[in-house]
Amino acid sequence: MARGFPYPDLKDFLKALDRAGELHRVSAPVDPTLEISEIVTRTVRAGGPALLFDNPVRGEMPVAINLFGTQKRMAMALGVDHLDEVGQRIGELVKPELPVGWSGIREGLGKLMQLKSVPPKRVKDAPCQEIVYRGDDVDLDRLPGLQIWPGDGGIYHNFGLTHTKDPESGKRNLGLYRLQQHSRNTLAMHWQIHKDSTAHHAVAERLGQRLPVAIAIGCDPVVSYAATAPLPSDIDEYLFAGFLRGERVEMVDCLTVPLQVPANAQIVLEGYLEPGERLPEGPFGDHTGFYTPVEPFPVLHIECMTMQKNPIYHSIITSKPPQEDGPIGKATERIFLPLLKLLIPDIVDYDMPEPGVFHNCVIVSIRKRYPKHAQKVMNAIWGAHLLSLTKLIVVVDDDCDVHDYHEVAFRAFGNVDYAHDLLLTQGPVDHLDHASYQQFWGGKVGIDATRKLPGEGYLRGWPEEMTMSPEIVARVDKRWKEYGFK
Repeated sequence: MARGFPYPDLKDFLKALDRAGELHRVSAPVDPTLEISEIVTRTVRAGGPALLFDNPVRGEMPVAINLFGTQKRMAMALGVDHLDEVGQRIGELVKPELPVGWSGIREGLGKLMQLKSVPPKRVKDAPCQEIVYRGDDVDLDRLPGLQIWPGDGGIYHNFGLTHTKDPESGKRNLGLYRLQQHSRNTLAMHWQIHKDSTAHHAVAERLGQRLPVAIAIGCDPVVSYAATAPLPSDIDEYLFAGFLRGERVEMVDCLTVPLQVPANAQIVLEGYLEPGERLPEGPFGDHTGFYTPVEPFPVLHIECMTMQKNPIYHSIITSKPPQEDGPIGKATERIFLPLLKLLIPDIVDYDMPEPGVFHNCVIVSIRKRYPKHAQKVMNAIWGAHLLSLTKLIVVVDDDCDVHDYHEVAFRAFGNVDYAHDLLLTQGPVDHLDHASYQQFWGGKVGIDATRKLPGEGYLRGWPEEMTMSPEIVARVDKRWKEYGFK
C-alpha cells in the first residue's frame, strides 16, 4: 500500500508524490492561458511527473496537474502497487459462494468489516470552509482556470466535482464535467445527455424548481477518481470512494445549498440552476482531439465560494491521446472487470484502447462454446450501462492477450471473413462523437475474430496455429548464452 494512504486531502497526496520523486514544482511565472497546457502535454507524452505551478500569472493559488498521468501515479492515488489489485478486491466481494466452515465465516466477517467503513461521515467543521466569500465577493477569477487550446471559448475549470440530488428521490450524484467560466459568478454546465446530473436537472425543470449544485475542486485523489467512475445511478460515489479508501469520506453541509461536499476539498462553489435557462457553451478542445461545437447548456449561478487557507487548484488537460485521462481510463477498465464479468460471465478479459478514447473501441476475449457466441457477447456489451456507447467491439479467443494490440490485430486481420463475421447495428454514441451523422446515435460494428465453428457455417476445418514444442523452447532457453547472445 502506498505510503500515507488514504490521503486526507490533495495536499497530502502531493507530499506523497514529492517523496516518491513523482512531482516537479515550477516556480517560474506561467500563464494559465495556453502555456500550462503546452507544458503539461509535453510532460505527459514524455512520461514525466506530476506538476505544481507555484506562480500562475492569473488567479491567486498554485495549479496542480498531471497527478494521474502514469499508471504508477494512478496506482499510488488508489493505494495499490498495481491497478488490478482493486479489481481483485471487488472480485472477492462479489463472489457468489457461501462461506463454508470456520475459515469461510472468518472470510465473510472480513468482508463485512470492509463494508462497514464505507458510508460517508458527516462533520460539522471543515477545512474547505476556512475562507468564505458570499454574494458580490464571489469571484471566479481568484481561480487559475485554464484555457487549453487556442480555439476554446474561454477559461475552463476541468476537475470540478459536481454534486446534485434528484429533486424527487433525494438520490445524490457526483460527476465530473467541464465548466466554462461565463463571468465572475456564472459557469456553463456541460451536462451530456447520458449523464445522471442531466436527469436530475430534467426533473427540477419539470417541477419548475431551481436545482441546487455544489462543485468541489481539489479533493483527495480517491474521491476525484470516484467522480469519473461509470457507476450505476443507484450506487453512491461516496460509498465507492469509502470502499476504495478503506476509510469513510468526511463530508460537510454546504452553507447555502442543501448538499454535502468533501470536508477536505480545497475549493467549493455553491449555487443553483434556474429552470429553462441556457447559454451557449464552447467551443472546447476535447479528448477526441477535435473542438466540440457551441451548444446551449444550463447556467450555474454561484452564491457562495469557500476554500481552505492557502488552497491548491486542481485541473487536467484534455487533448488527443496520450493525455492524463489515459491512466484514469485504464484504472476504470481494471477496477470494473469483475463487475463486468458478473454481468457478462462469458468475458475473460477486456481492453479499452486509449487511442479510442475508451468508448470508441472495446477488445474482449471469451472462451467460445457455441455458434455465434461472439455476437451474443457483442449485444450484451451494447446493453451494459455506458458501454452502450461503444462503437467498435473486437472479440477474440481466450488465448489472445487483449492488451497486446499486435496480437489482437493479427487475429482481427487474419481470422475474419468480413462477409460473415461482422455485426452491423445502430445505437447511442457519446455526446462528443463528431463522426456520427446524427448527434447522439450512429452506426456500430462488432468483429468476430474468434476461431469459427461448423455450426457457424465454417466447414473447412479450422487450421492449427503454429507453436514451437516446449522441449525445444526449454533447450534454447538453457543454451541461449552458448549461442553468443546476452
